[in-house]
Amino acid sequence: MNLFLDFTDKHITNTKIIISSSKSESNRLLILQSFFNDLILENLSDSDDTKHLQEALSSNSKIIDIGHAGTAMRFLTAFFSVKEGSEIILTGSERMQNRPVEILVEALKSLGADIEYLEKPGFPPLKIKGKNITVKKVKIQGNVSSQYISALLLIAPSLKNGLEIELLGKITSVPYIKMTLALLDKVGVSYSWNENIIKIEPVKSIKPQTVVVESDWSSASYFYSLIALSEAGTIISLLSYKNGSLQGDSALVDIYKYFGVATKFDKGKIILTKKNIDPKPLSLNLIDYPDLAQTIAVTCFGLRIACDLTGLHTLKIKETDRLVALKTELEKLGAQVEITDKSLHLKESDHINKNTAIDTYNDHRMAMAFAPLALKVPITINNAEVVTKSFTSFWDVFKSVFR
Repeated sequence: MNLFLDFTDKHITNTKIIISSSKSESNRLLILQSFFNDLILENLSDSDDTKHLQEALSSNSKIIDIGHAGTAMRFLTAFFSVKEGSEIILTGSERMQNRPVEILVEALKSLGADIEYLEKPGFPPLKIKGKNITVKKVKIQGNVSSQYISALLLIAPSLKNGLEIELLGKITSVPYIKMTLALLDKVGVSYSWNENIIKIEPVKSIKPQTVVVESDWSSASYFYSLIALSEAGTIISLLSYKNGSLQGDSALVDIYKYFGVATKFDKGKIILTKKNIDPKPLSLNLIDYPDLAQTIAVTCFGLRIACDLTGLHTLKIKETDRLVALKTELEKLGAQVEITDKSLHLKESDHINKNTAIDTYNDHRMAMAFAPLALKVPITINNAEVVTKSFTSFWDVFKSVFR
């Protein structure tokens, strides 16, 4: 489905928007629930990724196909490694079979896991035989993907001797690791983190409890961008958010002040208001918030300001090479962009090309990040249904804010 968008003559109403629940929280909690049956979960994400993970965890099939769900691939690789007596093949889409898992697999194998690459070494599909793992120490690179580390953290309390994880090198996406640890703490798992060593204590059972998943801050970013590109005085409310969120992407509150977006927390919702400011060129290190890169780059382009975004080395192994995709699509719109393997540099623009078709590369964030530009010029989003990966109702919600 290719979706034409033109809101150049529309206004944003003062409305309340319900955002999809956090995929990151949901997927971590589902793994924990598989170990601890007394954990009840409410307000789970309805994203494709979360659905794939739920189906995989409840499946009796010998072949588990998780499609494009990268988080599910990493978490399930670790999960099935410790599911004693099981034997499965874990695979995914063509893109997934070209996304590396070697760092995680080799860390698990050092613990005694039985994992075999069925095609290309270092990549899915994987043949996994679940084992009772008793080795309690593991080393893993901390500068490639926080999901590898979270995968180990989530299985750690189920292991007989717990787990001590030594993180090598500079650690990337620290807020996501902190989210995982906070959720472990929430359900009653003890841990410590001193310098580059994380220790997780073993737990046989937890107290019965219910955890309600917060709305997704990454998904909120597209509405922050929309407000940033709107007229001064524009107001919108996003429901089911709290101050002091576990989600690292709540950094939006501070980042988008730069674009004139003020955030007010009010009884379980956030109220976004556009202030009248004149933003200057932006330099920002996103090593802790790489999922915000596409949104921020498009916001800067829409406001016709330059930006230098660094700390983006993980974007090359996402649903697509997001740095190349961003450069390609922004240049279609008239931008001047330079990229390295870990940064993006956007020059100040004086125009935006109209009626451009944006390719999305099977990447949900490409579709949603470019959507707010429809306030400035008519655009088309190709393969628009890709948003279901994280935010199934995105287009209905997005269109509902205009009149």
